[in-house]
Amino acid sequence: MFDKILIANRGEIACRVIKTARKMGIKTVAIYSDADKQALHVQMADEAVHIGPPPANQSYIVIDKVMEAIRQTGAQAVHPGYGFLSENSKFAEALEAEGVAFVGPPKGAIEAMGDKITSKKIAQEAGVSTVPGYMGLIADADEAVKISNEIGYPVMIKASAGGGGKGMRIAWNDEEAREGFQSSKNEAANSFGDDRIFIEKYVTQPRHIEIQVLCDTHGNGIYLGERE
Repeated sequence: MFDKILIANRGEIACRVIKTARKMGIKTVAIYSDADKQALHVQMADEAVHIGPPPANQSYIVIDKVMEAIRQTGAQAVHPGYGFLSENSKFAEALEAEGVAFVGPPKGAIEAMGDKITSKKIAQEAGVSTVPGYMGLIADADEAVKISNEIGYPVMIKASAGGGGKGMRIAWNDEEAREGFQSSKNEAANSFGDDRIFIEKYVTQPRHIEIQVLCDTHGNGIYLGERE
């Protein structure tokens, strides 16, 4: 069991982790930007470390700043919450090098599944049906329009990294594809520090069915059933 963990996130996500850690008798460290100085998660944590200005790409997703906060406080583990650095394999690798536990999947799993382009290629190689699209790097808006026409409108323009609906745009024509590519690219860079974009066919009225699986490092695993 850890004595102290750092939560590499903010807001409600961090508050939930802090509440659970408190019940388990684990001390917590919050990180915060200038904009979150008075935030609830900062007040709730046992310690708090300032990591920079409001933009996430200057604070919450800057690995060096988070690592310095870990060293400064002596945190033994990091809970990433979701978003920000939670699906960044370089962050998991940096923690491993420092001997700090990552409360999440191992580096290899993040590399395989945290990146949508890579995970989709793995699924295709395994014979899993995937939504038609272009899985290569897209250089600019002109190429995005060309690819969108080849796929056929409507298309979904997506950030390869991160999640939570960020960096996603639906395009029904060339103008929307051009605008959507640039806005998705900018949002992905600001939110995840990774501006790679891919394009796939937009599926109208889709159903989202998932099964959540939880495993630990001792060989135990459970699934939480399906949800739609």
